[in-house]
Amino acid sequence: MDLVNTMPELKDIKLVIFDCDGVLIDSEGLSKRELLALLKTLGVNITDDYFEAHFLGHSFEHVTAKIYQDFGVALPDTFRPEYQKALIAAFTAELQPTLGLKDLLDSLAVPRCIATSSSPTRVGHAMKVTGLDRYFAPHIFTASQVKNGKPAPDLFLHAAKNMGVDAKHCLVIEDSPAGVQGAKAANMQVIRYAGASHMEPWRRAIDPLTDDVTTISQWQDLYALAPELTITY
Repeated sequence: MDLVNTMPELKDIKLVIFDCDGVLIDSEGLSKRELLALLKTLGVNITDDYFEAHFLGHSFEHVTAKIYQDFGVALPDTFRPEYQKALIAAFTAELQPTLGLKDLLDSLAVPRCIATSSSPTRVGHAMKVTGLDRYFAPHIFTASQVKNGKPAPDLFLHAAKNMGVDAKHCLVIEDSPAGVQGAKAANMQVIRYAGASHMEPWRRAIDPLTDDVTTISQWQDLYALAPELTITY
């Protein structure tokens, strides 16, 4: 087991709400690569640290506003379709579920759903190419369905309402600070998953994770935190 922070006391979990990018799928590296390449054509050069601090877990609308705020560049109308096209191609060729995820989902004893900042098209394609759609469809909720995306609590509360579960009985699994903040604002229990490839620097540097959120680096750790969530045969 490789737990970064103090283990929480998980209580009476009746629904697990998964973020998608960086939690279910090892996608953040692909997303960053394609986004930075397109931004560079507009003369916007950002670092890995900038991406992780300002874009990780946020919607495309947030990214657009942040680029304008910090660089004075308004993304053209063609940017988002070009980015989506490049990302879909990268997902088709390279995308994988996070290691050990399907074993966890096969043994999960409570309902599950997705709450993601990704677009419906992007998350739908990701589910299809990774074979994860059979675990989640049709319970996939996106930022397009609420007024305020993460770090607001709206998306998590929307997911819980649609799944018929009170917020206090929900466990959110997130990777980004925005997602963790949103889950806390929704008064839900939360664990950070740091097993995807983009989280490797954070696993080495524990300081950024000192926010009273337990961090796991492999899915097997969840069994130890909440054995009641898994089916025993």
